[in-house]
Amino acid sequence: MLLAASLLLKALAIPLLARIAWLDFTTQKISNQNVLLLLCLGLGSLQLLSVLAGSWWDMGLSALAGLVLFIVLFPFWALRKVGAGDVKLMAVVPFLTGGSSLVVFSVLLLVLALATALIVKNPFMLPAGTFRLYVQHLDRKGVVPFGVPISIAAICTIVFLIYITLMPHPGPAI
Repeated sequence: MLLAASLLLKALAIPLLARIAWLDFTTQKISNQNVLLLLCLGLGSLQLLSVLAGSWWDMGLSALAGLVLFIVLFPFWALRKVGAGDVKLMAVVPFLTGGSSLVVFSVLLLVLALATALIVKNPFMLPAGTFRLYVQHLDRKGVVPFGVPISIAAICTIVFLIYITLMPHPGPAI
């Protein structure tokens, strides 16, 4: 029952992350309300898993990772290299994915962030139309909606976690 409730909280985070990605893409804003809701969903899910496992290791690792990400990214916000919403979102993601899945999230984020930067800097790679004009506008403004790759990487990580949790594991061969 605890596992099902934890997975439900993770699943509820997916549409919220999709909303954050869309709003960041269209308005370059990530609201504090959405980030706080993600934090609550992540903390609830981690707490249920910690009670089930009888260990608070994953929650501690997530809290430490979130704190480190916030401290490391804060100077980049002060230098206007990333937005405040991006910093807060990155600090909350370890609570959603859990400390043990941070490697999966990090690899996905690296690939998606590089693809996003490549598309923003080279909009000629895109098909003609409004999307290309919008990306060119973002390039002229000098902004990259970094919440989009963060959200997509978090969604993919959560889906992966749900998948490996629900898939039956083969027993030992006899």
